[in-house]
Amino acid sequence: MRPMIFVSLSFALTAVSATALLDRNLAYSSPFVGFPELARDTKAIEARHIEHAKRSMIGAEGFSDEAYPTFYGSDFSNSHFIWNGGINFTHRVASGDPFDTSVLLWTRAFPINGTPDQSVPVCVSFQIFDNPSLKGKPIDSGEAFTSWDVDFTVKFEATGLKADTSYWYQFADCTSPSTKSVIGTTRTIPSSNTPASQVNGGKPVTFAVFSCSQFQDGYFNAYGVATHNTSADFFLHLGDYYLTIDYSDSIGRQVPGRELATIQDYRARLALYRTDVGLLDAHQAHPWITDDHEVADQSWKAGTANSNDSASGCAFSPSGACFTDRKLAGVRAYHEWIPIRQVDVGDKLRIWRNFEFGKLLDLTMLDTRQYDRDITDLYYNTDINSIADFQNRSLMGAQQESWFYNTLSQSQARGAIWRVVGQQIVFTQLQEGASGFDVDAWDGYRANRNRVLDHIHDNKISNTLILSGDSHANWVSDLAHPNDTVTYNSVTGQGSLGVEFAGTAVTSTSAFGANIAPQAADVISTALITEPLNADLQWSEGSFRGFFTLTLNTSHASATYWAMRNVSAANLEAFASATFVVKAGDNKLSRPVAGGQVLAGVLKAQAEKATAASSAAGSASSAARSSAVSSETRSSISGSLSHNTAPSSLA
Repeated sequence: MRPMIFVSLSFALTAVSATALLDRNLAYSSPFVGFPELARDTKAIEARHIEHAKRSMIGAEGFSDEAYPTFYGSDFSNSHFIWNGGINFTHRVASGDPFDTSVLLWTRAFPINGTPDQSVPVCVSFQIFDNPSLKGKPIDSGEAFTSWDVDFTVKFEATGLKADTSYWYQFADCTSPSTKSVIGTTRTIPSSNTPASQVNGGKPVTFAVFSCSQFQDGYFNAYGVATHNTSADFFLHLGDYYLTIDYSDSIGRQVPGRELATIQDYRARLALYRTDVGLLDAHQAHPWITDDHEVADQSWKAGTANSNDSASGCAFSPSGACFTDRKLAGVRAYHEWIPIRQVDVGDKLRIWRNFEFGKLLDLTMLDTRQYDRDITDLYYNTDINSIADFQNRSLMGAQQESWFYNTLSQSQARGAIWRVVGQQIVFTQLQEGASGFDVDAWDGYRANRNRVLDHIHDNKISNTLILSGDSHANWVSDLAHPNDTVTYNSVTGQGSLGVEFAGTAVTSTSAFGANIAPQAADVISTALITEPLNADLQWSEGSFRGFFTLTLNTSHASATYWAMRNVSAANLEAFASATFVVKAGDNKLSRPVAGGQVLAGVLKAQAEKATAASSAAGSASSAARSSAVSSETRSSISGSLSHNTAPSSLA
C-alpha cells in the first residue's frame, strides 16, 4: 500500500496560479458566484491551512489550481498541502450543459487509504481530446483542487472546443498521473448560425428524454438502453433525477437514511443513485442537459408537502432543518454532483436557460418546480382546484414566464425551425376520472397555461414541442386550448398549436397502480382517452417504465417511446412501443397518429372506433333482444290464453 503523504504547495505558486486552479473547479462557487456574503470564511480556511502546515511540511512544487470556488465560495488556492495518498474515481465521469465552444466535465475523486485533514485538498487533472485514443496534444487541460467542502466532486469547464464536434476526456491524480479515470465521451452543440441542414453534419439530432428515477422501485435500465441501443446524441432529464422520500423496497435496493433534509442527506442519496450501472454508463457516454434541482416532494417557492419555515414545518425531520435550509442544501448538492452551469451569477436558483442548436432548433429548459412557483397540492390543501384559474397565479414566476415568452419569440425570429421546451410536469388538460384534475401539474395553473397557449397562438409561433415528465405514465397530445372544440378538431388535428410528448418514469411506480399489467392499464387509458374533457389526448400508456427519444431534422420530428420489459434486475430488455411523427409546419401529430398502430397503450382513434363498434354492437344486440322480446311476447300472449304464464324472458 502506498504511504499516505501530504504534499506541500510552494508559496510562490499559490500566490497566482493556485488561485486560478481553485477557480476552475466549478463545484466550489456554483451556484453562488454572485453572493460573496454567503461564502465561507476564507481567512479562517487559510488559518486552518497554516495551522496544518506547522504539523506537515512536505514539498509539492509544480501543481496549480484552476478550480471553481465552492457553492459558498470556499477557496483553497492558498492551500500549502495536497493529498498524495491515492484517490478513487468512485462514480466514473460525466459531462453536461454543452455550448458550441465548451462543455462541463465532472468526476468525483475520493481519497483512499483514509481521508485527509479538512484543510488538505485533492488535486485532479483533466485532458480532453478530439479522438477516442487520446492521441496527440489535448485540446484543453488543467488541474483543480477538490475537498470535503464539495464532497470531493470536481467540475471543469473545457474550453476552446469546435462547435458540433465529439470529444473524449479523462481525469487523473495530479500527484500520481498513472491513476486515471475511465474515458468519457461528450460533444458540443452547433453554433447558433449553423444552417439547419448542416447541424450534426446533416444527420438528424436525437435526444433521449427521461424523468423520475426511484432506486427502490427498480434498476435504471432505461438509461442503459438509451446508451447502448439508440443513437441518441444528447440526454435530457426532466425532473426527479432522484427521490427525496423513502419507501420500502421489494427487490433488494434499499435506500438507507431518512427523508432528505441536510447537505449530507442529499449527497448520500446522489452518491447512491450514481452507483447504478445504467446511469453510470449514460453519464460516461453522453452530455446531459438537466433541470429541476431536487429538494422535496411537492415543493413550491415557500415549502413542500411536509416542510416550510414555520415551527411545525421545521419539525418534519430529526435534523430540525427548515424549508429554506433544506432548499439550499438540496440545490448545493445538486450543483456539486450534476454537470450543470450556474446560469446567472446574480441568481443562485436559476436553472432555466436556452440552447441554440444552429437554425434547426432551440431547446428551452424551464424550472416549473423550484423557481418562484405558487402553492401547489400539498395533499392536505385539497381546494387548489378552486384557485387554479386565478390570473395572478404562476407556475414559473413572473420573471421566468416573461423570459420564456421572449425566448419563444426570439427563436422564431432568428429562423430556428423547431422550438423544443423541456419542463417537468404534464401540460395538457387531463381529467382523471373521479379524482378530477392533477393540480400539481399545469391543470393547477390553468391561467398560466392559457397565457402560454395565447402567446403561441397570437404570435403565430410554429413547431412548438413541449416535453414533460413527472406523471409516471406516457401521454402524447396535440396542444390546444382546453375544451376548445370550435377551432380544434381532435380527429384531424386541425387547430392544434403544437404537440406535447410526456414520458413515463425510469422506475417510479405507475400512476395507474404499482406493477399494473398492460391489459389493466389499457382499461384505464381507454377511459381517459375517451373522456370528452381530454380532447387533446391522443395516446395513453401506463404499465411500462421507460423513456422516449426525440429525433429532429428539417422536415419532421419523431418521438419513439421505449418500454422496459423488466426493471427488477439490471438488463437491456426493451422494445419500442410507439412512434409519433410531427411534420414541420403542421403543429399537430401526423394522422393516422402513430401510423395507426402501437405495441402498448391505447390510441384515441382506436379507442373511439372500439367504443363506436361496441355501441353499434350494443344497439344491434338491443334491437335483436327487443325483436326477440316482441316475438316471444306475441307467442306468449298467444300461449297465455292456454298456459297463463309469463314468458321466462320477461319474468
